Amino acid sequence: MKLSIVAYGHPVLRKVGLELEKDHPKLAELIADMFETMYAANGVGLAAPQIGASLKLFVIDANPFADDEPSLKDFKKVFINPIIEDESGEKWNFNEGCLSIPHIREDVSRHPEIKISYYDENWVLQQETYKGLAARVIQHEYDHIIGKLFTDKINPLRKALIKGKLLNISKGLVKADYKMRFLAHKKRR
Repeated sequence: MKLSIVAYGHPVLRKVGLELEKDHPKLAELIADMFETMYAANGVGLAAPQIGASLKLFVIDANPFADDEPSLKDFKKVFINPIIEDESGEKWNFNEGCLSIPHIREDVSRHPEIKISYYDENWVLQQETYKGLAARVIQHEYDHIIGKLFTDKINPLRKALIKGKLLNISKGLVKADYKMRFLAHKKRR
């Protein structure tokens, strides 16, 4: 089922997610709904807070970046209770966007390599190292489960320049090609 994506300004996007238990009700259904929602919005990642669930869970399908990095072909993963153990390498800029912040893209500086531990959808503990765009997408989604947004990492001058656009998003004065949920506003498409 396609779910609504929570817009910038909603407090759930600023909360640290709760850890999931192995017997979390309807977890497989939630994961399937998150993938369906992400695909409907043409995203490459989606974190549970973006659908209003304050949980340490995100999904990624980085296949759209396979032209730039062939290793991302069929890179589809579920991250449950992830912990980034280490970030390394010289930070590099890349233009990022976010489904919760439609029509805004900004350069964000992130480390090119991460080490992460997490449970996959079968509750198998994984400990892996990722580089390049895979590391970047994971870091972006990980930020969501610890209450951070990509706009927190941009140059203060750039943030000041987009302040009005961010305010409009929080007021529901934005149109997206997918269902969105705005705080204290009527549902809008």
